[in-house]
Amino acid sequence: MPTTPILVTRSSMPPFEEYAAEIAPLWESHWLTNMGEKHRRLEADLREFLGVDNIALFVNGHSALECVLEAMGLRGKVITTPYSFASTTHAIVRKGLTPVFADIRPDDYTLDPERVEELVDDETCAIMPVHVYGNLCDVEAIGDIARRHGLKVIYDAAHAFAVERNGVSAASFGDASMFSFHATKVFNTIEGGAVCFADPSLKDLLDQWKNFGITGTESVEYVGGNAKMNEFCAAMGICNLRHVREEIARRRVVAERYWERLGELPGARLSLPQPGVTPNYAYLPVVFEEDEFGATRDEVYDALMARDIHPRKYFYPLISDYACYAGRFDSSATPVARHVADRVLTLPMYADLALEDVDLICDVVAGCRG
Repeated sequence: MPTTPILVTRSSMPPFEEYAAEIAPLWESHWLTNMGEKHRRLEADLREFLGVDNIALFVNGHSALECVLEAMGLRGKVITTPYSFASTTHAIVRKGLTPVFADIRPDDYTLDPERVEELVDDETCAIMPVHVYGNLCDVEAIGDIARRHGLKVIYDAAHAFAVERNGVSAASFGDASMFSFHATKVFNTIEGGAVCFADPSLKDLLDQWKNFGITGTESVEYVGGNAKMNEFCAAMGICNLRHVREEIARRRVVAERYWERLGELPGARLSLPQPGVTPNYAYLPVVFEEDEFGATRDEVYDALMARDIHPRKYFYPLISDYACYAGRFDSSATPVARHVADRVLTLPMYADLALEDVDLICDVVAGCRG
């Protein structure tokens, strides 16, 4: 039994003195929010880090997703995945759009372009794929579908910060990519998010939408909301960005230990890096196939919890099975997603997870085999 609980994740934080030095000027300026110096600095730092020309910061990733949907003026149906966090579909619904669920691919759990193509109709306005666990979608196939049908592509890239394919940042794909900077993410600003986007004319509109629709000192042209990142969160982002490459390198060591220990277990299906992709090691998902492994996902979950180890059934249930959408969707229409959701478990993963704790977790998992 570990001396303290092993949680599924743990937030990365910079040295206290570094953060204290970063926020000290705020006591002089008293400028704590409304896109001040720290906010502007973080935007600039992220543009350089992600290799993009256009970015807007938000109080969280969900608000960023809602805001970009609003700014693009979309109406109609959005094809997306049921295998994601609640935010993806909630943003679509809250903006008055209709989600249409396509199935996922069994190898990387991302949206299956072939299933997307089958669902496009005259009411479809956009595709919202999700880069799951840092696995990148088939951006080329999805982009081709979008071009042929005149659709927008907005990526939920909450899991894909710092991920690249053949040297190209995940932030560069589609018409827009949303990132979450929640405390549990590879890169965090305590709470926060951002949208990277291709059309530079969206910048002013996004900044206005997140600030009540205010366009001037005496002008409010849109019914916007309040979704601005404050200066303390921006300062945390400035600090954490300095260390994120080191954090990812340490995550890699943890991931490789898991893969070494669990890779030979029949029926324990791991998610390994995709060809050509530089991963961020954000999550450690395992899909347990009961017939081969000899135990169900839930039995593995219970065994770990009994040792004060806290994994997560992520993503379970499917969004299409949420109580708030009861009677609206049929999860049997996405059988691959339902199969994975019923069997997946994400194991503890963070940069300073001790390798002896990884070994303990793997011992418990292996001990569940029938």
